[in-house]
Amino acid sequence: MKSLPLVSLGLLLVLIQNLLAESTYQPNWESLNARPSPSWFGDAKFGIFIHWGVYSVPAYCDKSTYSEWYWHWLRTKSHDGKVSNFHKSRYGEDVRYQDFAEDFKAELWDPIAWATLFKRAGAKYVVLVSKHHDGFALWPNKDASRTRGYPWNSVQTGPKRDLCGDLAEAVRDQGLRMGFYYSFMEWEHPLFDSDKERYVSEYMIPQFKELVERYRPDIVWPDGEWNEPDSLWRSPELVAWLYNTAPNIDTLVINDRWGKALRGQVGDFYTTEYGNIGGGSPGLRQNKPFEECRGIGHSFALNRLEDYDDYQTRESLVRMLIDLVSNGGNLLLNIGPAADGTIPVIMQDRLIAMGEWLEVHGDAIYGTRKSSLPGQAWGCVTEKGNKVFLHVFDWPEDHQLSVSGMKADHIKKAFLLHDDDHRLGIRSGDQGGVLIDLLGHHPFSKAASVVVLER
Repeated sequence: MKSLPLVSLGLLLVLIQNLLAESTYQPNWESLNARPSPSWFGDAKFGIFIHWGVYSVPAYCDKSTYSEWYWHWLRTKSHDGKVSNFHKSRYGEDVRYQDFAEDFKAELWDPIAWATLFKRAGAKYVVLVSKHHDGFALWPNKDASRTRGYPWNSVQTGPKRDLCGDLAEAVRDQGLRMGFYYSFMEWEHPLFDSDKERYVSEYMIPQFKELVERYRPDIVWPDGEWNEPDSLWRSPELVAWLYNTAPNIDTLVINDRWGKALRGQVGDFYTTEYGNIGGGSPGLRQNKPFEECRGIGHSFALNRLEDYDDYQTRESLVRMLIDLVSNGGNLLLNIGPAADGTIPVIMQDRLIAMGEWLEVHGDAIYGTRKSSLPGQAWGCVTEKGNKVFLHVFDWPEDHQLSVSGMKADHIKKAFLLHDDDHRLGIRSGDQGGVLIDLLGHHPFSKAASVVVLER
């Protein structure tokens, strides 16, 4: 066998190097934003967010805000001293926020029961807050304790368990995807308060990489970025590291919270929170999926001051999901478990109600896309393949559903998703559009019924 000429070998090496360079993401947003978003995320539509930590012990704040910020409200005496006055009267001035860690025991926690509930709810993915702004790590990260000088992770104090690892295993066993929220900034961290660049290089980046390498999440959900530019957090470098080294790169997705004013501009999907993009962002670009995150009540973590009327109803949550999906988005719905590891029954009820609706109507949600039809007064529309799904919130009193933007001769078949054995009558409307005859049929629930049109 003849050896290749040296010139040919050199040319081959150059070609290989060029191919490798083309397939490697560079640490700049132009390169990183060129990555196509994995399709599973846009198909999934519904995920569960979990805020659970030391802040779940006091579980208290003004009803206008978030109880996971308890330490901040305590330090700043915000909301007319609501938290600080409560803390002084209930726990005393000598009790520090850090002391709550010992009472965050999770003694009734059953990760399998949680994961089973999420599956029953119809969720396709789960995002756990691995570390919020208080810095408490829900996995055995030694740096969290070392840099603060007291036990500050869930294995060294409180539950004495790897909460991230145990939940990830249970969630994946149910066939759901697992993700982790991670806060860039921390309150009362000695390095963050004195030297932010050292904090990032010596603490944040190693901790972030440990979380990713240890649990291989399908979703990386940073937060706490809004006050500082991406250059401080070294975000392009971190994202390039993820895209170039993650063993699950085909399924990995990241959000858009990587630096001041970057929300809606970078990442595999964009995020809104209670309908707002926040973070100083100029707005949402339209080239990526988006995800709305919110609680069932107002707070993300459990707030014991919230009562029945502060929680979304079963019907409003189903409709919220439908509305978001019809606009091309996902819903990341939050629960706030108690410090003992139990999920409040009202939260369980809302999740199960969503699951019961999705069990029948999942085809009209999962894998669908925003419809090209105009807005409809009675509800929302989604599409998938040759199917158009009409999500009817307001059942017509005359049992004639008017659909604008379509022609009757373009529809081969119409039926209710909860009663697919019976075809519905179709005719052209007097003023254009299509009339669907619902006479003799009944709504599925107060939330919504779905009429399927096959083209």
